[in-house]
Amino acid sequence: MNNFKAYIYLTRLDKPVGVYLVLWPTLFALWLAADGFPGWHLLVVFVLGAVIMRSAGCVINDYADRNFDGLVARTCKRPLVVGLISSKSALIFFIILCLSAFFLVLTLNFTTVIWSLGAVLLAGLYPFMKRYTYWPQVFLGAAFAWAIPMSFVAINETVPNAAWVIYALVMVWALIYDTAYAIGDKQDDLKIGVKSTAILFGKYVNQIIGLFQILMLVLLVWIGELFNLTNIYYGSIGLVLLLFIYHQYLLSKRNDKLAFKVFLSNHWAFFIVWLAVVTDKTIG
Repeated sequence: MNNFKAYIYLTRLDKPVGVYLVLWPTLFALWLAADGFPGWHLLVVFVLGAVIMRSAGCVINDYADRNFDGLVARTCKRPLVVGLISSKSALIFFIILCLSAFFLVLTLNFTTVIWSLGAVLLAGLYPFMKRYTYWPQVFLGAAFAWAIPMSFVAINETVPNAAWVIYALVMVWALIYDTAYAIGDKQDDLKIGVKSTAILFGKYVNQIIGLFQILMLVLLVWIGELFNLTNIYYGSIGLVLLLFIYHQYLLSKRNDKLAFKVFLSNHWAFFIVWLAVVTDKTIG
């Protein structure tokens, strides 16, 4: 494997689902903050920012877990574990990625620049949380959702209360998909002593994911009321409901591979509602 491919694997750019999990909520917030198309400048900055910061998150995650990943079947061949990239090089690359994202933010207003510092803090904090709490998924959600207030600040230079409802929505969503993701790692995580919601919820994990799914649907309806969205948007929530029912069916099989399939297909939930907002604002 050449060095370029090693860095692609380190940033998981070969597995774009993680980018989608950051990008769709970001676009959702941008369209709502701008009450329609946010303009090409903001769109390019936030799309590139989502890709770069997700990549930075993967790098610092692998750095934090470099002594654990070799003990987990799913992660034992990652570049830092097998020595394709050194720990020092990974840290330098993380800094380069964060600076690249920061340069993008410098093209926006000063308030957004200040808010962007929170994104770096959360990206650096999340990977270490699984050592101290059974709720690392909350910190993942907080990191992935930070683009929500930034979207509103970039457009309006303020964060309305309604934006925090979207922020809460994205955090709940992270609990859904990342708990499904953690189901497959549960046995390995127990052996090496790291924590997750999948371990915490135990035999009730499917039911608790179901409760989070219901909460997410309620928050989606609330957002529709807050932003005066039309039946196009509410119809999309019905599609998300059907997707969640299908996910509960997969989870009921108690199969790690099917749980991972739930994780992989979860990004469609937010893509559906973002597309509905775009349609709503275009023809509304």
